[in-house]
Amino acid sequence: MKHESHFIGQSGAFLDAVERASRAASMNRPVLVIGERGTGKELIAERLHRLSSRWGEPLVTMNCAALPETLIEAELFGHEAGAFTGATKSRAGRFEEADHGTLFLDELGTLSMGAQERLLRAVEYGEVTRIGASRPIRVDVRIVAATNDDLPALAASGEFRADLLDRLSFEVITLPPLRVREGDIGVLAEHFGRRMAAELDWDRWPGFAPHVMDALEDHPWPGNVRELRNVIERAVYRWAAPDMPIAHVQFDPFDSPWRPRPPEHRRSSAAASAPAAPAAGPAPAHAGFDGIEDLRGAVDAHERAILAHALGKHRWNQRQTARALGLTYDQLRHCIRKHGLMEGEE
Repeated sequence: MKHESHFIGQSGAFLDAVERASRAASMNRPVLVIGERGTGKELIAERLHRLSSRWGEPLVTMNCAALPETLIEAELFGHEAGAFTGATKSRAGRFEEADHGTLFLDELGTLSMGAQERLLRAVEYGEVTRIGASRPIRVDVRIVAATNDDLPALAASGEFRADLLDRLSFEVITLPPLRVREGDIGVLAEHFGRRMAAELDWDRWPGFAPHVMDALEDHPWPGNVRELRNVIERAVYRWAAPDMPIAHVQFDPFDSPWRPRPPEHRRSSAAASAPAAPAAGPAPAHAGFDGIEDLRGAVDAHERAILAHALGKHRWNQRQTARALGLTYDQLRHCIRKHGLMEGEE
């Protein structure tokens, strides 16, 4: 498998998720993979494909959030020449490319309702119709979909088709975040460290100093395994004494006293788009500004309080929170990382 070396861990939650994927692989049924960013959703999709009877056929991947809504259906189902402006020739969609194989749909929750309706028909009837065509095309495709959204909540609020959710959730595999995988952080850190040391042609692997391992264990890892790999590889390649245990890691590569600040007009726009403060009632304790003497610190503290309150109000559904705050999904994720917010914090 392309990324099999990343399937490393010993915690019960991790081993249970991998075992469920192994069992589901032999079933020719849709599988829904749920997990935070960086937990390995694409690796699970690869495992489901490689261990299935379709292993010799294509595994086609599509990130539903990476394309504008106007192109999603053309990418999924294909189009005929002249179907729309710019369609100079016919093109097969991802379903046709994955015929007899597996189609992995990442960021499923971002699909428009129109695309969801056509996807439902493809799942139910095993056929797709290219945009601009009149006849359907039969396809034999197994679907593996992934998301970090709460799809049952989106279905309950009418933002995701409940019938499509039913069709895609024959098996649901929820991947545990790294912060709850007891014992796995050290194992993964050693693996990524040794691999990077070999890439740098070090004579031996010196390991990590005890205080570094303590820091790795204490970090919340909002980016999960992907973030851990970056932190470890960066620490190894920056270390100038390969005969000594690595004694320093930097969790935020952007942390610098010379880090540029956004222009004043951007900060003003962000403040203007934030929801108004409640008309009455005491401010939460964490939103107070006692002891903050600089304006920038006060603004950051207030922004963090607004984000934490809004995330808690929407039960950490990040898409609903972004809409409520007038932000894009990516802007909200940036703010969450910037302030180091964790689920459950209000």
